[in-house]
Amino acid sequence: TNADHWTAVFRPGEKVRLRLINGSSMTYFDVRIPGLKLTVVAVDGQYVHPLSVDELRIATAETFDVIVQPRGADAFTIFAQDSGRTGCISGTLAVREGLRAPIPPLDPRPLLGMADMGMGGMDHGSADHANTASGHDMAAMPGMEGMAGMDGMGAMVTHPASEHGNPLLDMQAMAPSARLDDPGVGLRDNGRRVLTYADLRSAFADPDGREPGRTIDLHLTGHMGRYQWSFDGVPFADAPPLRLAYGERVRLRLLNDTMMAHPLHLHGMWSDLESAAGEFQLRKHTVNVQPAHALALRVAADALGRWAFHCHLFLHMAMGMMRVVQVRPMEGAAA
Repeated sequence: TNADHWTAVFRPGEKVRLRLINGSSMTYFDVRIPGLKLTVVAVDGQYVHPLSVDELRIATAETFDVIVQPRGADAFTIFAQDSGRTGCISGTLAVREGLRAPIPPLDPRPLLGMADMGMGGMDHGSADHANTASGHDMAAMPGMEGMAGMDGMGAMVTHPASEHGNPLLDMQAMAPSARLDDPGVGLRDNGRRVLTYADLRSAFADPDGREPGRTIDLHLTGHMGRYQWSFDGVPFADAPPLRLAYGERVRLRLLNDTMMAHPLHLHGMWSDLESAAGEFQLRKHTVNVQPAHALALRVAADALGRWAFHCHLFLHMAMGMMRVVQVRPMEGAAA
């Protein structure tokens, strides 16, 4: 806690590598060290081309390795505020124990706008300034249920039959955004250089090299009032496995129909994030899908067995946003 005053001691002039790990069960943190640049060098343990930023958002289960070079002061505050701006934690980089730098005030509480609800026509830059009641039942609006639209990648978005008339859903995103350069609710236009997925590039070429043979759409669904969570409106207890053939490469298109961000984690296999141009960009094990966003992942089914695919927010997983991914031998192959 802030009162515990955790301190990491550095020697003047040296570079320090910090591995930031979000080990929480339900909290997103926005992290910065006032007065220092954070040079990101690895994400989820995978090296990326170095990039210097002022601040980054770390979803539950994500990790970021950053290099800092403390100069000009004997103490710096490692500051992490939660994404809802209800509190913060802090530590200190200092040349000796006992020193402390000021703890910044919390940023203003963010507000979701129409763009964060998947309703086209508003740019993300203005979304933070529009107050939208979270109780709106978008799926129940006349003419909305079952509609199809386009995602930000130019692909048609349709909602599966399991979502139609479903009491476990309170909204559907009609025009999900694919903007990898969106830093997220509460971080847009804050005067600091904030890391986005668009900034990150793996320091290696596509480890697989193949184009996906098929695309599977998964909608991230929920009901804020009932606090129910699922994929395609079907909770884990009622969902059949997602079946992959051993050795195939598939594209998972994740479409967030909710007004909450979800960090999604596939056990046993890497998730390769596609760029806006549909090319390999970034290898991760946990991928954050923002409200009303659409992301595409390439997955090589290189591990036989039954694997968990779930939201890493513990209550979301426990309430149903989880699916078994079953990797089976290809037909005709020896078991």
